[in-house]
Amino acid sequence: VGLSAPRVHAAEDNTIQVALVGCGGRGTGAAANALSVPNEQLKLVAMADVFQDRLNGSYGAINGQFADKVDVPQERQFVGFEAYKQAMDCLKPGDVVIMATPPAFRWVHLGYAIEKGLNVFMEKPVTVDGPTTKKMFVLAEAADQKNLKIGVGLMCRHCETRGELFKRVQDGEIGEIVLLRANRVTGPTASAYSLPKPNDAMSDLEYQIRRFHSFLWASGGAVSDFLIHNIDECCWIKNAWPVEARAIGGRHYRGDYIDQNFDNYVLEYTFADGARMFVEGRGVEGCWNEFSSLAHATKGSAVISQSGHAPSRARTFKNQQMTNDNIVWQGPRREPNPYQLEWNNLIVAIRNDTPFNETKRGAEASLVTSMGRMAAHTGQVITYDAMLNCPHEFAPTVDKLTKDATPPVLPNAEGKYPIPMPGVIRDREYGEA
Repeated sequence: VGLSAPRVHAAEDNTIQVALVGCGGRGTGAAANALSVPNEQLKLVAMADVFQDRLNGSYGAINGQFADKVDVPQERQFVGFEAYKQAMDCLKPGDVVIMATPPAFRWVHLGYAIEKGLNVFMEKPVTVDGPTTKKMFVLAEAADQKNLKIGVGLMCRHCETRGELFKRVQDGEIGEIVLLRANRVTGPTASAYSLPKPNDAMSDLEYQIRRFHSFLWASGGAVSDFLIHNIDECCWIKNAWPVEARAIGGRHYRGDYIDQNFDNYVLEYTFADGARMFVEGRGVEGCWNEFSSLAHATKGSAVISQSGHAPSRARTFKNQQMTNDNIVWQGPRREPNPYQLEWNNLIVAIRNDTPFNETKRGAEASLVTSMGRMAAHTGQVITYDAMLNCPHEFAPTVDKLTKDATPPVLPNAEGKYPIPMPGVIRDREYGEA
């Protein structure tokens, strides 16, 4: 079989240039994965963030590890709400921009990247509500029309061991799936719990962006940002999206915390064939912890993931007892890192000009996750269509935000933010503070 010549719209020396927009921990990690693609020529040439200290820390970490692949002088380090444009303007069509800001900004940044003819890697979730999901569906089509390659950071879909599990499940090894269980029950994660803003030197908007997991407009909160991986990998193995969700959740021992998250979430999803998926999330200290995604079927069961995203430790069992003596198949002890595989696959698609656009699927996973979140926050049964068509857009002015702008949500006189009130506020997830 003959190999077609690589088709690259990048620098003449065949180097793909990379810009990083969003210099937090995940953005820094994504940039490291980009520069670690084997046998490739990638160079980081621009960086952008709203906060100077975040950019400085990220630059130091990346340059310290990949000095020969980093060329980001001061004049290509941009800070502010327009910095994303300045960083992308440093690239040529066919180069790659990494989008790792809080998810609220994703559709804004993706639209500009498509306009510039850039390939994209964007972190999950890619939407946090119905209106932005519709925008993302339109952008997915626009990217296809320009033949752009877009990866979404749902890296479990690139896991080779989970891929083998998917094939085995589709081939009927464990029968028809009737139940999926996903658990991410841990202590407080990242910035999901926040105390009042410490001083007046920082604006409310800056505080909300720094602590974005605490604010539903910025991130979709703990459900969207943390549970999406388990939800997405379960739906992948089921090979379907659920049509309906109902849920419960609550807040406990809140003290002075001002964030909008519940401490506990139990989500029940229903698929078109009647199968169920239960998802448990928790962020409370001092309790038992579990991280897993599990499938139960008519002829057996399966571990989709256990003890974290990587390695998956995926395996199948001949019955519902997930013990070693019941194992039918299990993946290798050592698994390639899916965070790296998703980048390897994106760059191969760019080099070989093969179709690669995960935008729509990423938006669907984000919407399904939001379904469960809205069901918990409102106390209502939420269908896929109801979530997509819910008119409540959390941050309708996100494309116009500046440092001095009024944030999409405001604290009350006590510095606390509006929280979901199931059964009281039923058509949206929160009201006024």
